[in-house]
Amino acid sequence: MFHSANWDQDYCVKGRRLAIIGTGASAVQFVPRLAPEAGHLTLFQRTPTWILPHPDRPISESGRSVFEKFPPAQRAMRRIFDLFQEALLPGLIRHRSLLAPLTALGRAHLRRQVKDPILREKLTPSYAFGCKRPTFSNKFYPALCRENVTVETTGIDAIVPEGIVTTDGTVHEVDAIVLGTGFTVAGHSGFRRIVGRGGTSLADTWKGGEMSSYRGTTVHGFPNFFMLLGPNSVVYTSQVVTIEAQVNYILAALHAMDSQAIWVLEVSKRAQTEFADHTDAQLAGSVWNSGGCSSYYLSPSGRNVTYWPGSVRNFSRRMSTIELGHYHCRSAAVDATKESV
Repeated sequence: MFHSANWDQDYCVKGRRLAIIGTGASAVQFVPRLAPEAGHLTLFQRTPTWILPHPDRPISESGRSVFEKFPPAQRAMRRIFDLFQEALLPGLIRHRSLLAPLTALGRAHLRRQVKDPILREKLTPSYAFGCKRPTFSNKFYPALCRENVTVETTGIDAIVPEGIVTTDGTVHEVDAIVLGTGFTVAGHSGFRRIVGRGGTSLADTWKGGEMSSYRGTTVHGFPNFFMLLGPNSVVYTSQVVTIEAQVNYILAALHAMDSQAIWVLEVSKRAQTEFADHTDAQLAGSVWNSGGCSSYYLSPSGRNVTYWPGSVRNFSRRMSTIELGHYHCRSAAVDATKESV
């Protein structure tokens, strides 16, 4: 048994009986590669995933030549993709009916690739599109339609030497189990190594997955600490955009500290609380919060600790400068005065 993130490169799957646990983004990628090699593959599914046609296509020689000779053409194409993804935001946050075309596309993709009505029913999500992370694949559904593949939706009760026991008492005999069960987001081990004021670690502050921050970058109680991709910093385009905006914000903070001789910079509790309250209010009716599913976007209490409450342009604009009024600052001059007294 091994996780997809820690693949056993020495294990040969050819002709083996494989069990896959999970149907998210990881499984969508590796199941089509394993199915043709396996003697039999059983996919254990708790919740089906919305899957859309994969849009990527090879760029022709002539297309690459155009991009090389006319860089504005490449920037324009990137801009088109960016605007398309940004156009999804109103449907994801407020007006769920705007997601109907993508829901229809997902259902059509499933009908086109899966002819067996029983299998198709198993693979049809019952929650709103976007509630969980949707994926893109043209190969996942065909892999599940192979004669040597079974989709099992009965819950797992136990792992035994022979394989997997489901809640109906059936023993599924397998040679290996591949886990596509996701990743630990809230309980990262590194949080224990980051210690703030009073000796409290970030893990203690965010105990139970209840993560909170100021604009996904600073945390009250942790002076001079900045992070990338923190709570509520995810935008619905590319996290490269998030990282670049946060780097600009951190550089602005460092410049302010340098120019004003600030030794300590710590976001105020009030600023962090106001940001959290605003985020909660904005995302309360979003598809992530109320779309009928359970996902890693939400904390155990149901708070959305993942998404930014607005567009990527709003995020970039808000992160373009640092508002020192939202921070407790201590300068070298103040400390020098205290020492002289």
